[in-house]
Amino acid sequence: MAEQVHTQIPGNVWKLLVKAGDAVKAGDTLFILEVMKTEVPHTAEGDGTVSAVHIEEGQEGVEAGTLAVEIG
Repeated sequence: MAEQVHTQIPGNVWKLLVKAGDAVKAGDTLFILEVMKTEVPHTAEGDGTVSAVHIEEGQEGVEAGTLAVEIG
């Protein structure tokens, strides 16, 4: 089943830990947002392969609800 991971809150992409083609397992951290000097990890809910990444490391001003990573 496909999974879409959206940003939970607005912030800056501090660290991007996956790229298209990477295998991930439930609980793996996909990316970390920096919000008011706090690191907020976003994780995979299930196992799969990253099919698309829609954000870039260092990207600023990402809105809450932005589609960030797709897992197939």
